[in-house]
Amino acid sequence: MVCSATVVQDPAHPGKSNLLWTAGHCVHAGKSGGWYRNIAFVPSYNNQGRSNAQLQNASRAEVAPYGVWWADAAKTSQQWIDQGGRTGGNGASYDFAVIHVTPEQGNAGKSLEETVGGALPVNFGAPAVPKVQSITATGYPAAAPYDGQLAYQCQDKPGRLSLGTSDPTMYRIGCTMTGGSSGGGWVETGSDGKPALVSNTSIGPVRAGWLAGPRLGDVAKGVYDSVSKKFAGQ
Repeated sequence: MVCSATVVQDPAHPGKSNLLWTAGHCVHAGKSGGWYRNIAFVPSYNNQGRSNAQLQNASRAEVAPYGVWWADAAKTSQQWIDQGGRTGGNGASYDFAVIHVTPEQGNAGKSLEETVGGALPVNFGAPAVPKVQSITATGYPAAAPYDGQLAYQCQDKPGRLSLGTSDPTMYRIGCTMTGGSSGGGWVETGSDGKPALVSNTSIGPVRAGWLAGPRLGDVAKGVYDSVSKKFAGQ
């Protein structure tokens, strides 16, 4: 499994977050399976844009400029665990997760946020589609024609995707990113002029053309708060 993720703020550790935001299907297989193990995060992976040929001879420090961070806790929504499907969008409206990480090499006690130089706030206000002028999605698409070695972005004014009358509507944007971009953050500039994470890549057709991501509300905040509080005293 390969996915994308975003460093987000931790209310229990202001300025010193070790939290990531990603998709639920990046940490749990959904209705048909269980939790994934040995999850590693490589911030700014290959941020110099090296080709596959160049990567063959690149040092670990060149490929992983901020080191490797291992998950020591992950949580997704109960809705994803109960309903999530490999295809078809089942559970996609709740396809989000929060991961807590720890550095592989100790990192001299510095947090992930301190190491990479920042972390995004998460907006659980779920702005309605007409109120969102533009969303930027970032990810590392790995399925053809991509190879997972480079970060890409898509920017678009979102539309709506409705999967069922009982599920919250999702954001949808035009984008050609493929599998591997899942979990990548969707960022909007809020009314205060500052960027905030408002969604993550969840689903898209096999023959790419658009992506959809869940709107973040109370369920998402519950997942986020649960992981933050788990490490509040550390």
